[in-house]
This record gives sequence, C-alpha cells and structure tokens, in this order.
Amino acid sequence: MTKKVIIMGAAGRDFHNFNVFFRDNPKYRVVCFTATQIPDIAGRKYPKELAGKLYPKGIPIYPEDELPKLIKKHNVDVVVLSYSDLSYDYVMHRASIVNAAGADFWLLGPSSTMLKSKKPVISVCAVRTGCGKSQTTRKVCEILKEMGLKTAVIRHPMPYGDLRKQIWQRFEKLEDLDRYNCTIEEREEYEPHINRGNIVYAGVDYGEILKRAEKEADVIVWDGGNNDFPFYKTDLLITVADPHRAGHELKYYPGEVNLRMADVVVINKEDTAKKEWIKIVEENIKKVNLKAKIIHADSVITVDSPKEIKGKKVLVVEDGPTVTHGGMKYGAGYFAAKRYNCRIADPRKYAVGSIRKTFKKYVHLEKVLPAMGYSKRQLKELEKTINRVDCDAVVIGTPIDLRRVIKINKPAVRVHYELKEKGKTLEKIVKNFLKEQGFI
Repeated sequence: MTKKVIIMGAAGRDFHNFNVFFRDNPKYRVVCFTATQIPDIAGRKYPKELAGKLYPKGIPIYPEDELPKLIKKHNVDVVVLSYSDLSYDYVMHRASIVNAAGADFWLLGPSSTMLKSKKPVISVCAVRTGCGKSQTTRKVCEILKEMGLKTAVIRHPMPYGDLRKQIWQRFEKLEDLDRYNCTIEEREEYEPHINRGNIVYAGVDYGEILKRAEKEADVIVWDGGNNDFPFYKTDLLITVADPHRAGHELKYYPGEVNLRMADVVVINKEDTAKKEWIKIVEENIKKVNLKAKIIHADSVITVDSPKEIKGKKVLVVEDGPTVTHGGMKYGAGYFAAKRYNCRIADPRKYAVGSIRKTFKKYVHLEKVLPAMGYSKRQLKELEKTINRVDCDAVVIGTPIDLRRVIKINKPAVRVHYELKEKGKTLEKIVKNFLKEQGFI
C-alpha cells in the first residue's frame, strides 16, 4: 500500500530528501511539507516543475505548528524530520508529537540521501551552526588551487525565493548575487568565495547541480549548512567543532553524525576559548571517533580600520544563523569590539518589526544584532534598526559588507576571520589524501 508522508523541513534538506528518495517513488505519497526556522517560507508550494510526474499540482507547504492536525487530516503514515542543528530534546519532542498523532517518525540517513559523484568529493561540515565551516572550506579551496586543481564549491541549499528559478544556480561574479535576489544569509556564504575566485553552485535540485559542477571541476567541495551531513557521497569528510559550545558535539542532530563519520575534525576558535573547553571537545571526539585526525586551529580576527572603533560605543552586527538557531551569544564582531575596548550598545530597544520578533524568539541575545535579511521588507527593518541605535560606529561581523545591501548612517568597519592551523595542517592531509586515492 502507498504510504502517506509529511516532510518536516526548513527549505533545504527537506527538498533534497524529497528529490532523491520520494519524488519518483510510487510506494509513497508526500501530502505536504512543513516549515520552520526561516521566516515566510510556509504558505508556498513545492512547484510541479520540481515535484515530478506523481505531483502534477505541486506539494503544499504549511507551518510546522499545524503538524498534528495535518497528520490526522490526511491520515499520514510517516513523518520525516529533514532539517538540522537541533538539540536531542527538540528532536524527541517532535518524535513524540508525531507518534502521539499516530504516525511513524523517520530520520533518513546517508545511504538513502547521498548522491554519487564522478569526481572526488571533499566535504566540510560541522557539529553546530557557526563553528567556522566557511573559513575551513575557503582554506581547502586555497589548497586545491595551489595544487593546480579546479574546484566547484557546492553549497548546502538556502532556496527561500521562487523555487522554479532556483533549480540550479551558478555564482561567479558579485553581480550574480543581485541577479538571483540573494538573501543576506546566501550572500554571507557565496560572497567570500566569489571574492577569492571560487565558483559556487547552489539551488534545489542537487542531482542537476552536480551534473553541471562536474563539467568544470577536478574536485567537488561540499560546503555544508547548519550541522547537516553532506548531500554527496564523500571521499574526505572534514568536520569543524567549536569549543565555545563544548559538549554540543554530542548533543545536537545531526552534528554528532558528522563527528562520527569525520576523517578530520578541526577544533576551531581556540584563540578565544578556555583550555578546559578545548579539552572537553577533544575528549568527546576520541570517545566516538578514534580514527579521526584532529587539527587545532585559531580563527584569526582582523578589523579594517581599528581606529574608527577604538574606545568608542559601537553596535555589533553578527552573522544571523550563528547567533539565532546556532545559539551563540556573540561572534567575531563581539570579540573585535572587546579587543579595541569598545562599549557595546544594546540593540534590543531599537529593534523594529521582524527584528524585534527575532529578539523575542532568541532571548539569549543581548549585546549583538543578528543580520536578518530574508526579504526586502526584513532588510529595510534591519537597516532601520541599525540606524536607530545610539552609537558612534557599527562593527560588521558578518562575512559580507552589509553596506552593499543597506544604507548605514554612521561609520562602519568590517571584521574578517580566517582559519589558522596549529601543528597538523589541512594542506598535508588533503595532499596525502588525493595522492593515496590516485586523484593526483
């Protein structure tokens, strides 16, 4: 009998799981998706152009809080959790909601969801959002370039717009960010790669994306999102851990999956972490994955014009995902402000619209403003919030220059952060891997 299915998601892994496991599978009928984490993604449809011949009308997307009602209404057999960076308490609460409504609760694993590439694949993933995947991915691309190899970076999906126009996307120039109407979150991931001459692919259909990337690359570099595991069968898996959240590597789904599968674990941000935090992370790695090589690394922070902020009152704007569902109270911008003896403004009382709602949802945030910009309206609200804050300057701790997308009415400086290994290096590991596998 055909099983009725609901896929729980956040506009990313959910669509991939559908495409590779359910789309052309007559044993199942996906009645709907549910959506959470990202603003304004419920109420849409997964379009017929992507849904395939079994779904000529597409598939509706509802808010996740309607899940019990939807299970009952459609007499659903299976609910598949398909998003990431979730505490184990959170996962099991959702499992309980699903089971109480009468349905089975599934987590699809790598064998059911990973596509096989014709080219070698190096993946960079993490145990939590905001560990430093992006800077680690940039380092890997730099190593491959120095070896004379062409890379294609394939980024974990962030398709928050018109899905029909996002089946596959290729980013080579900064103008491509405007052409695809990218959100701040997308720009934060793509812009640093583009500035270094890396080609980036993203979108919705990762089978189609892979075919196109393989045509121009010697090596595929998977740039993971949140703490999700790769969409592609991986030859070398690098997982990044964060000592500022020591212990989380064994408490969040699917970050622990990445930790257990890793060939290499990078303990990042050690320059700003306590020694006891680093020790906890290292011990936890060894508990579950003795084969993994451990790299100790700093996240080196630099500021464009320190004199603009030294000793002044500043607003710190941080990478949105890191300080919202990533659970961090601070990021690189905060550390830069502290280094230069800044007084840090509290942005909460100046927040407007959806930015105010963000602070109500993420109550751990006090001293930093998350760079939320999932829509033009939210970008305007972010701009208005920044410009309302009583301060001398703005510290931009996001990976992009916010001044390209909003107007800031006070002096602003950018914070940059790059991976710096101590002892064992990624360069040696990557080169040895490619030689051993016969790729070079």
